Amino acid sequence: MLIDTHRFGPLEVDDDRIITFAQGLLGFPEQRRYALLQTSSDPVFFWLQSVEDPTLAFVVCDPLAFVADYQVPIRQDDLDALKLAELTEAQVLVIVNKVGSQLTANLLGPLVMGARSLLGKQMVLSDKRYDTRHPLLLLEPVRAVAKTA
Repeated sequence: MLIDTHRFGPLEVDDDRIITFAQGLLGFPEQRRYALLQTSSDPVFFWLQSVEDPTLAFVVCDPLAFVADYQVPIRQDDLDALKLAELTEAQVLVIVNKVGSQLTANLLGPLVMGARSLLGKQMVLSDKRYDTRHPLLLLEPVRAVAKTA
């Protein structure tokens, strides 16, 4: 399937790699189909690109890369809705944002996806240990390069 992206231009993505979020994501209920893109050799951050809207994409990461004890309580009805036979088939990602000079993660709204079923759901947690802007990385300032005549 050829999908159009605002950031990367047209990309070919296998149809069997499209993740469907039946209820969409928070704030974007109409956009339900996404492709998970790895655009660099860095295996930590990915793009979750909407198939329907070329301008809609989120940077996502595995929260365990930054928060070793992060846990998402997944109920049996969630496992059933995502067609997961067992919890080990679930992949959890969180949406990353740039806030000032820091990258933060929304740990209260994880994305839970079935690695085989390719069905996903954004969970809403109420765990007081987590927040929507959990600091991940402090970004290095970009240094301007002076041009010489």
